[in-house]
Amino acid sequence: MKKKLALGFLLVSASAPAYGQTLTAGEQAIQDLIQSIQVIDNQLQLSIKLTNGAVGYATVGGVTEDNALSGAKISEAMLLAYQDAVASVQAADYNTAQNAQELFLQQHEGAMANLSTAIDNLADATLMLQQAVAVQEMAAVADTRPEQAALQDMLSNDAYTIELGEVVAYNESLDAVESYAQQAGAFMAAANNSDLTASIDSFAAQNNVTMGAYTAITYTQNIDEFIIEWGATGSGWNGYLTSDMVDAADLYNAGEYFAQNGNYAGL
Repeated sequence: MKKKLALGFLLVSASAPAYGQTLTAGEQAIQDLIQSIQVIDNQLQLSIKLTNGAVGYATVGGVTEDNALSGAKISEAMLLAYQDAVASVQAADYNTAQNAQELFLQQHEGAMANLSTAIDNLADATLMLQQAVAVQEMAAVADTRPEQAALQDMLSNDAYTIELGEVVAYNESLDAVESYAQQAGAFMAAANNSDLTASIDSFAAQNNVTMGAYTAITYTQNIDEFIIEWGATGSGWNGYLTSDMVDAADLYNAGEYFAQNGNYAGL
């Protein structure tokens, strides 16, 4: 509760518009949200003071009058104002890219989020297989009949055997990591490639399309090609990222560096 109140307070103090500034619809929605939160926060702060006072007087025999705390209640109008402000913020468009670089950065952010999920799935799939791989240690020292019998019993437990479904889940998770890592890397490389972004910006201007109104964007690594569509209008751009490609050896070396240093500063 206290953390949420603090957040509301920070929003009020840090987000006020400059004097004379004209707000966009999205910015106004945020200001309305801030104000509606402040109103509710005021009620919460008032309730704390009134409650403390009521407790104090109750301790010494003071009789709190009916409705003495009613002024701290949150009214339906206050709640509706807050809910309307939340709905307005949720409906506002804060993510429309104005140029190709912004478009690629937004795509990179989305791909990184998907990559994070894919990594979690791979970790789960890997854990399942690692339980079975642990049998190797027992097998390596099973040189007596009792130890061999124990190994045999261990293999009767599904947790210590590798099943087809677990292999499929692992392989699919690995493919997902590769795909999203490839997409995220391509979008970041594209955002940093001024020749590519300038070409796309020029195309959008010549064809009178709004960058953020794109309907599809794809990247195919083996031909190094981006295809961006704006409804019936679209085009492809290829050959811009050839110097940014990394292979399995590069990935392995980066993984080794991370294992030793805990960061990717050496890339």
